[in-house]
Amino acid sequence: CAGGGRAVNRLAGRAALVLGAGSAAPGWGNGKAIAALFAREGARVLAVDRDLAAAEETVAVIRAEGGAASAHAADVTDGAAVAGAVAACLAACGGLDALVNNVGGSAPGGPVEMDEAVWDRQMDTNLRYVYLACKHALPEMERRGGGAVVNIASVAGLRHIGHDIAAYAASKAGLIQFTRVTAVSYAARGVRLNTVVPGLMHTPLVEHRLAGERGGGDAAALVAARHRQPPMGRMGDAWDVAHAALFLACDESKYVTGTEIVVDGGLTATAARPPG
Repeated sequence: CAGGGRAVNRLAGRAALVLGAGSAAPGWGNGKAIAALFAREGARVLAVDRDLAAAEETVAVIRAEGGAASAHAADVTDGAAVAGAVAACLAACGGLDALVNNVGGSAPGGPVEMDEAVWDRQMDTNLRYVYLACKHALPEMERRGGGAVVNIASVAGLRHIGHDIAAYAASKAGLIQFTRVTAVSYAARGVRLNTVVPGLMHTPLVEHRLAGERGGGDAAALVAARHRQPPMGRMGDAWDVAHAALFLACDESKYVTGTEIVVDGGLTATAARPPG
């Protein structure tokens, strides 16, 4: 099966809420892989996506493998919808032990050329929703005596990656610091918060966006150029992100909080290089 490895039930008996669990196109996106891997490790999963059909496709994969999962549709930029997703997880999965915040998207531009509405949407989509998810999930975890929150950021929040995406970069940097600060506040309450920081990943969303922006042959050339950027000579994939998220959600990381795992093939260890 995709993702490989023998499950050892690291999340047996636990309830996981994965926001952004659908895939933009056929294949394995980060959220779909995370949801599937958590289920393989014994978690009961509520797969949440704005597109219900995408969430249901993830759930179908999990159930076909013998896992336990349910689908739920929500616009996570809406506070009431996020509260509803948390309530749905409690009802469908019997609790809430792990929360993965995997929603996001980038828009090009710097402060002069970017419209205010675009800036606001970027903050809502990449940062504000994590505040909303934590607002509603953390009290439930505290009531259960503990839990783990895994936020998915980007290397764009650490350094310039060759594109002017000021709002996206600022929101992902804010997400990393939000996670650190909240982790300190909740450390003594048994709730851990950490961040996975992916680099250039080869996912259906990347293929979809490149095809939409440049079209057929150019998209293939852009994918090849992205493969050349990391020192390892290739982009990562959704399973690289999923396994990092699993580590941060399970007891193997029980003494890890307020920090980041960078999953980028060495990209941020190099001097800045333009794409291609």
